[in-house]
Amino acid sequence: MSPAPAGRDGLAAHEAAIARDLSLLNLPAANWPASVSGPDGAPALDVLVVGAGMLGIAAAAALSFKGIRNLQVLDRAPFGREGPWVTFARMETLRSPKHLTGPAAGIPSLTFRAWYEAQHGRAGWEALGKIPNSVWQDYLTWLRRALALPVRNGVGVDRVTPAGDLLAVQISGAEPATIHARHVVFATGRAGGGGANIPAVVDPGLWPDLAAHTSADIDFGRLKGREVAVLGGGASAWDNAATALEAGAARVDMFVRRHALPQVNKGRGSAYPGFFLGWEALGDAERWALMVYLEDAQAPPPHETVHRTIRHDDFGIHFGSPITGARRDGTRVRLATPDGSVRHADFLIVGTGFRVDLASVPELAEVAEGAATWGDRYRPPAHLIRPDLSLYPYLGSAFELLPKDPASPGEPLSRIHLFNYAAHASHRQLSGDVPGVDVGAEKLSVGIGRALFREDIAHHRRLIEDFAEPELESTPFFTLER
Repeated sequence: MSPAPAGRDGLAAHEAAIARDLSLLNLPAANWPASVSGPDGAPALDVLVVGAGMLGIAAAAALSFKGIRNLQVLDRAPFGREGPWVTFARMETLRSPKHLTGPAAGIPSLTFRAWYEAQHGRAGWEALGKIPNSVWQDYLTWLRRALALPVRNGVGVDRVTPAGDLLAVQISGAEPATIHARHVVFATGRAGGGGANIPAVVDPGLWPDLAAHTSADIDFGRLKGREVAVLGGGASAWDNAATALEAGAARVDMFVRRHALPQVNKGRGSAYPGFFLGWEALGDAERWALMVYLEDAQAPPPHETVHRTIRHDDFGIHFGSPITGARRDGTRVRLATPDGSVRHADFLIVGTGFRVDLASVPELAEVAEGAATWGDRYRPPAHLIRPDLSLYPYLGSAFELLPKDPASPGEPLSRIHLFNYAAHASHRQLSGDVPGVDVGAEKLSVGIGRALFREDIAHHRRLIEDFAEPELESTPFFTLER
């Protein structure tokens, strides 16, 4: 038997095979939730997914496969620039191994490998190392097209407010409006839980000409021939240092609080089904203690990223050198260190990650105050107190917000689901990383399906009562009596 063709013809044949696979599995299932109208009389969505990156695609696919098809996915970004992969993720390749199935919804023909081999053949797959960012973005946009997911680009969500048994969602873009949905899923990635983490020692007056966070749209061409300081020693800090050097920066100096880089990525050691499926089954004390251990350990930058950076002679790293102050000094950045020394740079890149604090999420301003955090629900022993972790929302099994008081009614909070990095404490890697995204999407969709069925039970009872397909019509035992 000859091998399947590769390239455009191979992809077309592969897409035909996907259609057959889904048909054999009866996917997506027929829509089953009851029809509900908003206060304006227009049909309400069952689910609105905010974000059309990897998480949003995985969530929408899992929901539609379960017959929850009255949904819409919105993304503020233009087509092809959803998520971080070709915007602020400045590593050259994904950090995850290429064999992981990612957002394939458990369908072999939807995996990255199947898509890649359809175009490049088995030999091309074998020759591939880690997945280049742009190739992963191409795969995600193809996956959304192959599944015919209802995505609208250039439309942002500005505010979510309670509206009786629904949520009113203010959107902006080409057609500013308010739409209504029964559930809203925030699939908004790393920054979706509170935005960029900017240490208090960095003067906001440095923006926009003398400083930027690693998640910003940095014009690296402007840094050619200039001296750049990088605050932080995590992966994104290294990625941005390398990008600046490759763009021709005269010098890049990295300032790291630690006296040495972490050596082992404990997170990779926990990327297996036991962690994915069992984390939520642990008690709060067990989850908190293990979460503190993993957060304190931190993760080293990938070795590829380190080598990419240190091959440049004009790179320097300063361990045990936290920046105690960064402010404007004429046209330059003045950096103070604990030993009293002062350094200057032409530009500062802040590589200190993201924070989680729902009070800083403008879309949730109307509901954040009533939502439970880990600080509300669990009091750790003194040696395990971590103020930053206490701000993470305390979520239910479907990633839904919960009230501060467990005895309070769940709605409308339970209609809002945080399928983003804010769920990290409650669900670990299920809503942010490639290894666990399918497990997370499954939990999310099952939970929303249960909630919709429970809410619509009167409707479904009527359907059962009205069901009258005669099974025995062709037999002598058929009767018209019911």
